[in-house]
Amino acid sequence: MSAAAVAVDKIWKFYGDYPALRDISFAVEPGTCTALIGRNVAGLSRAAKGSITILGGDVHSEATRRRVGVLGHAIGIYDELTAMENLRLFADLYSIPDRDNAAMKWLERVGLERVANGLVREFSRGMRQRLAVARAFLHDPEVLLLDEPFTSLDDKAIAVLQEVLRKGLEEGRTVVMSTHQLREALELATHVVLINRGRLGYHGVRTPEMLQDPGWLYRNYGEA
Repeated sequence: MSAAAVAVDKIWKFYGDYPALRDISFAVEPGTCTALIGRNVAGLSRAAKGSITILGGDVHSEATRRRVGVLGHAIGIYDELTAMENLRLFADLYSIPDRDNAAMKWLERVGLERVANGLVREFSRGMRQRLAVARAFLHDPEVLLLDEPFTSLDDKAIAVLQEVLRKGLEEGRTVVMSTHQLREALELATHVVLINRGRLGYHGVRTPEMLQDPGWLYRNYGEA
């Protein structure tokens, strides 16, 4: 069996005295798409107990982060730069050769090539999110961690994001998405992790029942 792409081991997270996560453990296999319904594992907040590894490495290490693409709820792009300038900047941070070709490739993949020189501050929410997707994929990451990726997107942006993620899965990438928009996520997910009231409620394959009725998961595995 191959090593886990993401391994979460006995994680506890407290906010004051409140245990938001309670002894959570699960693994994500390479090349799968996991819908994580609960807290994220991107390493942006440190656990009180336990450990998280990505591709066998410490989630906080620079070497590991270079192998991971992150799409956060706040998007993380610069309003005063153009779409092309944003991607050039991140290409430089990741030491990507031929940055202009890499940037244009991803602008085309997300349907923004016609506004490559447009200022991001003039973009719609959907266009910004598509640019953030391009930024997350720009350095060819092996693992994608997505936090609420479908929030506030129009239908076109949702379709673009789903297609890019499907292509990434076909290429063998691993996707973990933390979301409350179950229907869109479950269309892509091969596996589901449900964290309910801080505890692991479900970890397993995405079933037909979940796809037909997203509420089925909570009714059968959520705490009363």
